[in-house]
Amino acid sequence: MSLDATMHVYRRGRRDAIYEWLQMIFGAALVVFMWCHMILVSSVVISPKIMNAIAWFFEATYMAQLGGPVIFLVFLVHFVIAARKIPFTWAGQKAAIEHTKMMKHDETTMWLVQMITAMVVLVMGSIHMWVVLTDLPITAAKSAARIQTGWWMLFYFILLFCVEFHVSVGWYRILVKWGVIKAGEDRMKTKKLEKRLLYIMLGIGTATLIRFWFLNIG
Repeated sequence: MSLDATMHVYRRGRRDAIYEWLQMIFGAALVVFMWCHMILVSSVVISPKIMNAIAWFFEATYMAQLGGPVIFLVFLVHFVIAARKIPFTWAGQKAAIEHTKMMKHDETTMWLVQMITAMVVLVMGSIHMWVVLTDLPITAAKSAARIQTGWWMLFYFILLFCVEFHVSVGWYRILVKWGVIKAGEDRMKTKKLEKRLLYIMLGIGTATLIRFWFLNIG
């Protein structure tokens, strides 16, 4: 084969390997953060006082004031690195959707879901973090008042579903990509676990939003 015939082939270098590692590390960190965040906020279902106590602890130790911007930075860097593989033109997005429909392949469909939810989470997650961090301290009553106002309930339902789908697909693809789970039966078992965790987290998130909606803030 001549040199000219292979010049168009893209060769992955060390920089791409570094990007892949950073994407994986930041992605895994965000998965853990989102699960912990969901569990902590859902404490309002048990008692608003428990949520207030947890929020007070994070603010008294400055973990909220410092951790919030750090998480946002990690969130942004993760998106920028992952965006290398996302088509931003209409033609590219249309081609990705058409190819996904044509292939009818679970892994490809999961990638498409992750790509779409990533864009939604970037915008809506940024709005959520800005609203919360610029209105400290965090309290159950304040969160409930926001959710009971205007379109915020719908906003958080959309954000909840996009985040949980993105996280669910994300941790599965990390395990597959880095060889933790192999093809065949291992993937099938992991997919079942992924769906269970997705339904559990969606259930917890929905229960939390409903609790905020009916919480007496008077």
